[in-house]
Amino acid sequence: MKLTIGYIFMSILIFASSGFAAEKKMKIHILATGGTIAGAQMKAGEYGYKSGTFKVEDLIAAVPNMGDLATLSGEQVANIGSQDMSDEVWLKLAKRVNEVLKSDADGVVITHGTDTMEETAFFLNLVVKSDKPVVLVGSMRPATAISADGPGNLYNAVAVAASPGAKKRGVLVVMNDEIHQARAVEKMNTTNVETFHSPERGPEGYINTGKIAWFETSSKKHTSGSEFAGASPKSLPRVDIIYAHSNMSPDLIESAVKSGAKGIVVAGVGDGNMNQASLTILERLQKKNGLLVIRSTRLPTGLVLRNNEVDDDKAGFVASGEFNPAKSRVLAQLALTKTSDPKKVQEMFEKY
Repeated sequence: MKLTIGYIFMSILIFASSGFAAEKKMKIHILATGGTIAGAQMKAGEYGYKSGTFKVEDLIAAVPNMGDLATLSGEQVANIGSQDMSDEVWLKLAKRVNEVLKSDADGVVITHGTDTMEETAFFLNLVVKSDKPVVLVGSMRPATAISADGPGNLYNAVAVAASPGAKKRGVLVVMNDEIHQARAVEKMNTTNVETFHSPERGPEGYINTGKIAWFETSSKKHTSGSEFAGASPKSLPRVDIIYAHSNMSPDLIESAVKSGAKGIVVAGVGDGNMNQASLTILERLQKKNGLLVIRSTRLPTGLVLRNNEVDDDKAGFVASGEFNPAKSRVLAQLALTKTSDPKKVQEMFEKY
C-alpha cells in the first residue's frame, strides 16, 4: 500500500513538473530601431506620417496578449526611418544582438522600417554568432492608421522567435503572415502590405495568429556558420551601387572610386550586363586599383550567371548569382574586411 501511494505521489510530481516545463515561457528581447511600425500620421486619415514616433514600450503595450507568447523585454537601439539606416547603426545593432543572445534570452525580435529591412536582415544573417532565433519585423501602415498591420506582425514575430522551429534557420523576416529567410527576401511593392516576397525560393513558412507552418530551409551558410559571425569592425568599406541603363556613362564609376569606393556593384541590364565603355573602365580599375566589381541585375528575378555574356575570369569580376544589388553590396562590404581577391569573394557569393 505504501509503495502504491508513493508511486502515485511520484507520478503526480513528475506530471506536475513536466506540465510546468511545458508552460515555461521563452524569453524574447525586442530591439527597436524605429520605422513605420513606430510611426504616426501627421493628421488622422492622411497618407503621410513620421517614422519612429513611438518607443519600444509603446509597441509592446499596443499588442494584446503578446505577453502570453513569451516573457518580453525591450530596448531602443535607434529611432529612425530605415531610409536613414547606416553602417554605424548596423554595427551597433549587431553588437547588441550578439550580446543579448549570449545572455539567457531565447531569441531577439527587431522592429525595423521596411525600406532597408532586407539589407539589415542579410547583414545580421552574416554576423550574428548564435543559432538562437533573430526575427525582423515591420509594417507598411503607421501605428495610428486605420487597420494598422504593425501589431499583428509584431505578435507573429514574437511567436516565431519563441518557436523551437526557428532555431538554426538564420535571421528571419516576418511580415503579412509569412516568414522569410534574410538572404532570399525582397521588398517588391511600394505600399502594399504584402510587399515582402522571396522571389527565387519562396517563404520559409506561414504564420497565422501565432500558429506556424514551417517549410524547408536553405542549405546556405549563415549566423554561427558564417566566417563573419561575431565580427565587430569599427567601420565597413565603402561599396557603391551603379545603375546600368542605355547610353550609360562610366563617369559615375570613376567618381565613386575617386570618392573612396573600394567596391562597385553594377545593377546591370539583363544578366548583369552594361555597355562596353563601362566594362572597359571597370576592368581597368580592377587590375590597377584592386577594385572589387560585382555584377548584379536591376531585374526583379533571375540569376546573374558567371562567364555568360561577360568574361568574368578575364575581367576579374564577381557574378552575384541570386543576390540583388542591395544584398550584393552588403556581402561585398563584409568580404572586403577580409579580402579583395575576386576568386575568394566569388566563393563567398556561392557559399552564403
